[in-house]
Amino acid sequence: MYVIALDLGTSGFRAQLIDQKTNETLKTVITMGHPLPGGNVIDHLEFAIVTGEDVANEVMLQTVKKILDALEVDLKDIQYISICGNPIQLSLFQNIEIRDLAYAGETKQKKLGVENVQRDARIFPANELFEGVADLPNCQIIVPPAIKHEIGADALAMMTETDFYTQEKPCLVTDYGTNAEMAIKVGDKIITASAAAGPSIEGQGIPCGMLAAPGAISDVNIEGDYWRLTVLDEMMQSGKGDLVNPVTGEIIEKGEIDAVGITGTGVISCMSIMLKSGLMTKIPKLPNGKVVLGDGIEITEKDVVEIGKAIGAIRAAQLTLMEAAGLNYDQLEYAYISGATGTYVDGKKAAYLGSVPSYAKNVIQFGNTSIGLARKLAIHPEQLDEIKEMAKKIQADHLMMATSQTFKDIYVCELSYWEQGMPMEMYDEMLRMFKLKPFPHNEPDPNVERRVVRDIDDVGEEGVKMVEHIGVFLEAPAYGCIFCHKCEKSCPENAITVHKSEPDNYIVIDSQKCLGSSCKRCITNCPKNAVNHSILKVVHKEDRL
Repeated sequence: MYVIALDLGTSGFRAQLIDQKTNETLKTVITMGHPLPGGNVIDHLEFAIVTGEDVANEVMLQTVKKILDALEVDLKDIQYISICGNPIQLSLFQNIEIRDLAYAGETKQKKLGVENVQRDARIFPANELFEGVADLPNCQIIVPPAIKHEIGADALAMMTETDFYTQEKPCLVTDYGTNAEMAIKVGDKIITASAAAGPSIEGQGIPCGMLAAPGAISDVNIEGDYWRLTVLDEMMQSGKGDLVNPVTGEIIEKGEIDAVGITGTGVISCMSIMLKSGLMTKIPKLPNGKVVLGDGIEITEKDVVEIGKAIGAIRAAQLTLMEAAGLNYDQLEYAYISGATGTYVDGKKAAYLGSVPSYAKNVIQFGNTSIGLARKLAIHPEQLDEIKEMAKKIQADHLMMATSQTFKDIYVCELSYWEQGMPMEMYDEMLRMFKLKPFPHNEPDPNVERRVVRDIDDVGEEGVKMVEHIGVFLEAPAYGCIFCHKCEKSCPENAITVHKSEPDNYIVIDSQKCLGSSCKRCITNCPKNAVNHSILKVVHKEDRL
């Protein structure tokens, strides 16, 4: 018999097949993107609200079925699937209420009748969920508890799977990702928050970006006049890549592993070196408008702005938590970082850039805590009661960044810094104008401790398998369509195709490619208003075309 640990990340899913008898990991499967349209958790939430929770749920279940196929195991032999993720992902996966997460106002929630939604721990038969998608006759689904309805299992994981929960000194933990979860702790007081940073923080949303996977550039270091790439191997460990001239792209010395793309941590490393070396004297200006790390692997000025917006959202949220906790910069003893960024990022480079708190005395790096908690419960489901009791004991307040004026004020400064190259002196003046403390100007030099060498510490004897294309498509009739193809031409991701049919034409959207509510060019460019996302349904493309 086998058990599966499943992390429903905002930028992609990760799963591990584990031998129940030996507790050994056999294989790890990751998707190269999230199956729902959009680049962040807010896009996923809006898709479910507009198109329907049933549709969002079916897309996610079909994706998990693809993962099960990639694990190559008889479904009758799976006893447990333990899942972890943020409240939106877990709710969509289980097809339970999400409107309380979409609307912050109590009056609105009361009007909708979605008050006091419970997201408790539960164990239930898998076939209750997967009926019509996959037959898992002997399998139970394990869902860890939320701390509060908006503070989910992923936040619980980052607190309990690091030293944060037991730390007595002031500390901050951040699970870096498309939706960056974070919490600050002073004494017994805990305040949580999240920042919808967007996909670029994990290397997506930029042309050469990718999640942490074999062939991904995870770090860059200066060697003489050139840059040495660090590239992940087949076992997700760091290896020696090419030595390159970043201005011309010339390969000075071949490395041991060829690069195929770059992760968010690699981009953070690049940007830190650009600033520190003077290659980027004014943000976002670069020599020839870009740096070149390999064939088709380029970081452009546009990419700098995109990753800057993500860093800015995270930094603004962290500063907002510091203000809410009443901490001065020199009082933060520990900054815990988790997720793929926690594993692969160079802590000192990230502190120099500001994506990791530059004012923390100590930076402690962990890996994927979400799949860590899922794994623990998959192997030892009896520990769910212990996790439930721990969740009850954590008394946490949640700070909504969408309604925080402090966050808005700081993020205005961040946007001016990253988009227009506003000098740091002016940034400080703006903070003072908002009655906020300016940053310390000494060069950050935290003590950095890396606890893991891989995002998922044990990928198993069979290594990592990537599901590059999930293959879930959405279809809707295009009433009034004149077959002008403007929707296709306007789509930046080539995610939509329009097909002739009687009595009405219809559109097919590649769910994984679609940028969702953050784009909608297909809707705005249609002269007949024939593209309607609210009536999309899941379709198997091979059955339709």
